[in-house]
Amino acid sequence: MIQIRDERLADIAARERLLDTCFGEARFAKTCERLREGRLPAEGLALSAERNGRLVGSVRLWNVAAGPNRPALMLGPIAVEPDLQGHGVGGRLMREALARAAALGHRAVILVGDAPYYARFGFAAETTGDLWLPGPYARERFLGLELVPDALAGAAGLVQATGRRAPMPDLAALVATEAARPLALAA
Repeated sequence: MIQIRDERLADIAARERLLDTCFGEARFAKTCERLREGRLPAEGLALSAERNGRLVGSVRLWNVAAGPNRPALMLGPIAVEPDLQGHGVGGRLMREALARAAALGHRAVILVGDAPYYARFGFAAETTGDLWLPGPYARERFLGLELVPDALAGAAGLVQATGRRAPMPDLAALVATEAARPLALAA
């Protein structure tokens, strides 16, 4: 049985392996990654799909501005273990993420993705017509969903990251830890 739940700190390594499996290293070069870099997902909107105690799916939403003074969420990435793709896990993750976003009072969600897949959840390219992203992307894949009617009406301009910044690692402690570690000499 698949359980959709809040992402946990213990999910990080498994989530990163899943994203590597589904998207490879190219995921770090995507325009939407620039909006996620150094940020934390929107509060309460990082979800994991678990099966028999193992992470098999992930979705996260991020705070952005869809043009000046227009808060929105950016969805992505969403990933499902390859052997479970086509079995409804991605759909369940999407529906749960969108329901939670609406319940938390968010008004709109944007993403870059496959239009035919996301259309079944209500996403459309028309809602992002006067918005643009900070880097290359396929215009027909830039989609939006209004959780509140007309939430993206008149939205125009550059989409920018607005979410909470991820804490910086304590570099001094990291250096001290590495300096204390004995060197392994090659034989």
